[in-house]
Amino acid sequence: MDLAALDAVQIELAPGAQLIMPVILVAVMFGVALDVHLKDFALLKARPLRFIGAAAAQIIGLPLVTLGLILVLSPPPSIALGMIVVACCPGGNVSNFLTHLAKGDIALSVSLTATSSLAAALLTPVSIVFWTSLYGPADALVDTIDVSPVPFVVQTTLLLAVPLISGMLIAHHYPRTARRLRPIFLMAGLLGLAVLIIGGVGSNWALFTATAGSVLVIAMIHNATAFVFGAASARALGFETAGRRSVTFEVGIQNTGLGLVILLGQFEGVGGAAAITALWAVWHLFSGGMLVGFYRGLDWARSQKSAETAP
Repeated sequence: MDLAALDAVQIELAPGAQLIMPVILVAVMFGVALDVHLKDFALLKARPLRFIGAAAAQIIGLPLVTLGLILVLSPPPSIALGMIVVACCPGGNVSNFLTHLAKGDIALSVSLTATSSLAAALLTPVSIVFWTSLYGPADALVDTIDVSPVPFVVQTTLLLAVPLISGMLIAHHYPRTARRLRPIFLMAGLLGLAVLIIGGVGSNWALFTATAGSVLVIAMIHNATAFVFGAASARALGFETAGRRSVTFEVGIQNTGLGLVILLGQFEGVGGAAAITALWAVWHLFSGGMLVGFYRGLDWARSQKSAETAP
């Protein structure tokens, strides 16, 4: 089935859901912020140039590479919009866990996640508007949805900044309370999002299942590009092996849950964008796990070679 059909599909939310979406967005960001601490930014002072370079690769480089990929693939406008939204989202906390499994630099990973999450309050909505405007078909689609750039940036920034600052303050002054609240808010936000998506997709189930394979291929290519770009950026910045692995996961693992909330709440749940973001959310867990396996296998091979050459 033609992917362009997804451009005309909107995930119909239940009555009152538009009032719930901001609450879900606040819950997700508040839950993320409860795990962000001032100490997480220590590497910004210790290794400023490399750290800023790694953060720039994630915040600026990935959207730029995504725009280039869109120009090559020429996907339908709604798919392109979803790719841009994903690329403009901050890193996901899953990257910290995968970095740990891959024996990467945990401190660097946590610092980059905290930095991108903090920057997301302003940069995510601004980046979405900016990068979308550079791709005509997606920009035209946004115009048809009647998303006004300035109100979108202001509203989304407020919805991200208030819970982010509040969560960080609680994490700083009441760390025990933050540890107890974090899973509750994250689970509530993600559960609410899942219920809305499942209910909305149900009305267009046949179309989504008919196009899922093609959309997944695009998501896989996009995710692989993100991983490769992250690894190349880390190498260019001169990171050691552990640091390169951390940057690779930070760029390749995105907070797609936040992307879905923004698409459903601010972009009327346009079908293709929601589809690729949701598939990205599932696929990057598999690809991240496979990358961990590759790194661990590489470490094992190196250890075996060292054992063989040892006197």
